[in-house]
Amino acid sequence: MIYLDSAIISEAETAIKLGWIKGITTNPTLLAKSNLSPEETLAKLAQISPGELYYQVTATDFENMVTEGRKAFEIIGEKTVLKIPATLLGFQVVAELSPQINCSVTAIYQPIQAVLASESGAKYAIAYVNRATKLLGNGIKLVEEMAKVLANTETKILAASLKSPEEAAAALMAGATHLTLPLSLLESLTTQELSEKTVIEFNQNGRGIKI
Repeated sequence: MIYLDSAIISEAETAIKLGWIKGITTNPTLLAKSNLSPEETLAKLAQISPGELYYQVTATDFENMVTEGRKAFEIIGEKTVLKIPATLLGFQVVAELSPQINCSVTAIYQPIQAVLASESGAKYAIAYVNRATKLLGNGIKLVEEMAKVLANTETKILAASLKSPEEAAAALMAGATHLTLPLSLLESLTTQELSEKTVIEFNQNGRGIKI
C-alpha cells in the first residue's frame, strides 16, 4: 500500500483524488506545518483519509505516552495507527496499547528492533530508508534484513524517508509492503519520459472512439 506522508489538508485532498492512495502518515514535524492544531488536523484528516491515519506520540514517559495514544484514538477512531519510537520505553508502550489500538514502531535502525516490534504486537515496523543510508550506509539493506527476521510474523514493513521513485521501488523489492511518500514524490511516481513519449506516438499515429 502507498500512503501520503503529510499533515496538510490541501495536500491530503489532492493525494486522495489520485485514487490510489490508501492512507496518510503524519509525524510531529509534519503536524507543526499545519495551520490547525494537531487535534483539528487529525480530526479533518481522519474524515477524508481512505484508510489508516498514523499519529506519532510525543510524550516521553510511559503513562503520558499511553494517555496520548488513547487520546489520539479518540480523535481518529478505527483508522488509527500509533507511531511509537523504537526505544526501551517505546516497546513497553506498544505492548500495552497494541491489544486495543493498531501500533507501529518507528525509527528502526537494526533488524532486532523489528523483531521486538513484532513481539510487542506492532502491526508495522517502520524503516527510514534514506536516513538509514546516510547514517548506516545502506537503508535498502536494512529493509532486506528486516524482511528476513519478520518473514514468519504478521508485522509488515513500512518504508519511509524515501527520496526518489527508484528508492521507493528498491524498498518494495527488498521486502517492504507499504510506502509513505510526500505529495511531490507521489506525483513523480506516475511520470516516466518513455511513457510520455509512447502516449504521444499513439495519439499522433492512431485513432480512437470519437467523443
